[in-house]
Amino acid sequence: MRLEYLELIDEVVALDAAGGTLRARSRLPMESPVFEGHFPGAPLVPGTMLTEIMAQACGFLILKRRDFARLPVLMAIDRARFRAYVGPGAALEIAMAVETEGSGYVAATAEIRSEGRQVADAALRFRLAAEFGQVLDILRARAEALGLIGAAGG
Repeated sequence: MRLEYLELIDEVVALDAAGGTLRARSRLPMESPVFEGHFPGAPLVPGTMLTEIMAQACGFLILKRRDFARLPVLMAIDRARFRAYVGPGAALEIAMAVETEGSGYVAATAEIRSEGRQVADAALRFRLAAEFGQVLDILRARAEALGLIGAAGG
């Protein structure tokens, strides 16, 4: 995980593109500028970062389901809950599922677990954008590095 560059997913461990589910892993770094201000002497991952981790997992699945033809752009966080503190070095397991899809929008749910306990969950909505410059090429390369392209189930 590279917090500073918003590369927040380290590995896709299970994918069912047709069924609309994905599981991924990520390990937080021990040190990051993110922790310097949140909070000095008691570093925690900001809730916005946990939400972004869930959104990225959802985004990769949506990209895979759409064969990287449309860019999922986070447009709404309908519900987000943070259930436990998450600190440096934590191993995260992310699970997400597409709930509904149509008319250029996707609704999904996601959760993050660490050491077997749920630390965050959210309901997220995405709009599918047709044009977004070279972003899709960059995301395709990242998905390939994560093992998402060429993965079974999609």
